[in-house]
Amino acid sequence: MNKLIWILSAAFALTAGITDLRWRRIPNWLTYSAIPVAILLHVLADGWRGAKLSLLGTALGLGILLPFVLIRSLGGGDWKLVGGLGAFFGWQRLITVLIWTLLINGVMALVIVIWKKRLGRTLRNLGRMFAAFFKFHLPGQDLTIDNPEAAKVPFGVAAAIAVLLYTAFQHS
Repeated sequence: MNKLIWILSAAFALTAGITDLRWRRIPNWLTYSAIPVAILLHVLADGWRGAKLSLLGTALGLGILLPFVLIRSLGGGDWKLVGGLGAFFGWQRLITVLIWTLLINGVMALVIVIWKKRLGRTLRNLGRMFAAFFKFHLPGQDLTIDNPEAAKVPFGVAAAIAVLLYTAFQHS
């Protein structure tokens, strides 16, 4: 049963990564179905202990990224993706997968910024975001994912890479 959980977590992440890369969206049918499926699999594998692990992972994934969704620096599909990953991995493994995802996403962002020759603009925008954070107010509308001119990094791709690497290293 645990092997099936690992395989389905990789399939979930890979599907999310492909749809995010291709259409810049992670569909609700994928994220909404992943959480109950993962919880059910954990219940079958480990009873109520498994359910608790899965539910805590879901809560951590959704809770830790909620502020970024609220200030519009992360999309709802990305947020639900991490909740689904939490359901599959549980809270402890999710932390590792999320760190890997953020590192991969950061590298992807750096490559895009350098490729599009936007380093100066990006550094200024980061400064504005930190200033807004420390003044306890939202950054300007031009610093959100709603800005059509913003260089966007497909978070689902980074998550898919992180999950595939994590599951490969866990079972090698």
